[in-house]
Amino acid sequence: MSFTIRRTHKCGDLRAKNEGEIIALNGWVHNWRNHGGIIFIDLRDRYGITQVVFNPATDAALAQNASVLRHEYVIAIRGKVSLRPGTMANPKMPTGEIEVIATELEILNQAVTPPLHINDPEASESEELRFKFRYLDLRRPNMQRNIIFRHLVAAEARKYLWENGFTEIETPILMKSTPEGARDFLVPSRLNKGKFYALPQSPQTYKQILMVAGFDRYFQIARCFRDE
Repeated sequence: MSFTIRRTHKCGDLRAKNEGEIIALNGWVHNWRNHGGIIFIDLRDRYGITQVVFNPATDAALAQNASVLRHEYVIAIRGKVSLRPGTMANPKMPTGEIEVIATELEILNQAVTPPLHINDPEASESEELRFKFRYLDLRRPNMQRNIIFRHLVAAEARKYLWENGFTEIETPILMKSTPEGARDFLVPSRLNKGKFYALPQSPQTYKQILMVAGFDRYFQIARCFRDE
């Protein structure tokens, strides 16, 4: 299948200054509403949400095609950025001043009803269900905010340490067993039958080697494996 609509903006980009521009967006259908035949879509990607309007008064066939859209359909649209009427502006959304009047629609992928409430931050599905459908769970805006926040914290920590003369060094995660307070996770060696690597409970041994080698200011965000 050939797709012709290529993204020009992300769903969190558009503002009032973009009024009148012809743009293209890709994303998931976050919410959809049918108001007297006019289809309103909240289109979501990792960067935000933009309201898209399909109006049968301007293109009846396009509005008919949009009427089949449901939650988590993956679509591409092309349209014109328009200011929302004053009373319809949504100050709670970064893109709440504008909407996109769609002129083209491509359905990139359909979706069955998701097993998770992706667009409901108050939903409380079981942890087992969330892990089973982790790829859907990670689409949730609150989950994505958490991941991005973790990234920003790690970036700031790295920046501070770099500016103070520390060197980031990644130590191996396969080593010999050095029992500490917990059991080791063992990994069989493919080339040496009957022999095993251990996943490190801490990078302590490697840290000591680095100190002896002269790396007195070292850091890493380490993975520690403890079978307990």
